[in-house]
Amino acid sequence: MSVTKQWFAVLLAVLACFQLVQGLGAGQDVKPVQFPDLYEASVMELQEGLDAGHFSSVDLVKAYFARIDEVNLKGPALRAVLETNPSALAQAAALDKERKVKGKRSALHGIPILLKDNIATVASEGMNTTAGSFSLLGSVVPEDAGVVKRLRKAGAIILGKANLSEFAHFRGNLASGWSGRGGQCTNAYFKNADPCGSSSGSGVAASIGLAAVTLGSETDGSITCPTSNNNLAGIKPTVGLTSRAGVIPISSHQDTVGPITRSIADAAIVLSVIAGKDPNDNFTLVQPPIVPDFTKALNKNALRGKRIGVPRHAFLNDSISGNDPFVNVVFEQALNTIRSLGATVVDPADIPTADAIVQSNNETFVLDVDFKAWDIELNAYFQGLLKNPSGVRSLAELIAFNNAHPDLEKPVNFTSQSDLIESQATTGRNATFFQSLAFDHELGRAGGIDAALKAHKLDALVLPAPGFTTVPAAIAGYPIVTVPLGFYPDNVTIQSAGPLTVYPAPGVPFGLSFFGTAFSEFDLVGFAFAYEQKTQTRLARKAMPDAIPKTQLKDIVGKA
Repeated sequence: MSVTKQWFAVLLAVLACFQLVQGLGAGQDVKPVQFPDLYEASVMELQEGLDAGHFSSVDLVKAYFARIDEVNLKGPALRAVLETNPSALAQAAALDKERKVKGKRSALHGIPILLKDNIATVASEGMNTTAGSFSLLGSVVPEDAGVVKRLRKAGAIILGKANLSEFAHFRGNLASGWSGRGGQCTNAYFKNADPCGSSSGSGVAASIGLAAVTLGSETDGSITCPTSNNNLAGIKPTVGLTSRAGVIPISSHQDTVGPITRSIADAAIVLSVIAGKDPNDNFTLVQPPIVPDFTKALNKNALRGKRIGVPRHAFLNDSISGNDPFVNVVFEQALNTIRSLGATVVDPADIPTADAIVQSNNETFVLDVDFKAWDIELNAYFQGLLKNPSGVRSLAELIAFNNAHPDLEKPVNFTSQSDLIESQATTGRNATFFQSLAFDHELGRAGGIDAALKAHKLDALVLPAPGFTTVPAAIAGYPIVTVPLGFYPDNVTIQSAGPLTVYPAPGVPFGLSFFGTAFSEFDLVGFAFAYEQKTQTRLARKAMPDAIPKTQLKDIVGKA
């Protein structure tokens, strides 16, 4: 071959390669990154973006901080967050580096989480643990709460502390969501609507994406109710499945810590991390030996072949529950959905002790005694602090502090300390206390929930979340899993819920609760997931436009 022909052949080859490259480029246009919407983003969506390098945990923290800044004290002033973590960005940067070098620790690696402000975090991190009270501002806890230790081990980022009903709604006759430090937290779905429960800030924050996930605690209704009122998924675990060590207490017999999230899948991820034994909480030592991976319960067919009971007597009586009649209308539709998913609905499947539960005052007495008790409740928490600038070291001193600082702790319409005063008047865990506790257990357990399950061969019970639904499980120490059920209609009669809050109100959500016997969370998660996936109720309505933060990851990524 001549030199000219050789050069010609080379030229043809080069041109062919150039055309091939052009063709590949035309067929493989680089698509812009689609960032998840933080209003709805799931843990797994965030993990996919983090793994792909589309954004970092530092970006996430910055975005959530900006979202909190938009609506917490500005704009609608929802007052859902008490304080953010000054160490969060440093934690995020370290976890980003670890992801690149070693990979992620768990599904929560690099995921920002808000904690209810009764869950202790070490003071060196720069945050307080106060239960919303100025009496604990600047106090120093000896160590992280048990659930916080598990979150840190899993690689979660503590984003900050959520507002709450002061002392987990055990201070007095005060509106849900109010604390001295945080003021009145309000619902994002209607102006000044009741956020409900003592984990109010956790619920409001989760509802509009001020954090990826949140933690709350429940004694009676404080996870279930904010989950219900804020269009969320929440798990109130069996007492003893999650540690209460380092959580400012009400009652060792009823307190429990659980997730409040936007989906059952996210709640299952969090519960799988925080559940387990803790030598600092002896109630956890009697849980089953193996904590299940609750994400394996996420089965759309979980209700198929199951028997779900409706404890209609008392609980669906509006004159007893106080519910608006619309709740029961939507609940009947939910029962049809459950049937359509393959379950047998046993209706009625009444709790034999329903009337006694409604009439009994035993729960109040037990909580009053537990709250004051020296061995593991409030006074013990005060005594265990390494430092407390207010000088408060007991329940009696807490009452005196509030009286001495009315500007901080007793503003107009928020003066009540009735629960604290009643608790202070108790005389300890005597024979009367143990009789009351045993009676509560009988009402809730063998004679109550377990009796209904056994009599009708049931897998679980189901009720609307509002009303007295939480009480049997509360006194029994049994679990509840709650998902969105519906929204109040625009013509609902607006009623007062507190000096600054209303409930019900147009567009405010309410939930559906599955509950059962001790340590039945795996089954309950499955039932709730199947219902949630079928109905997609959460997506049917968003919060008020001005309560939805505008900051998204696209506004943060690549910016200084």
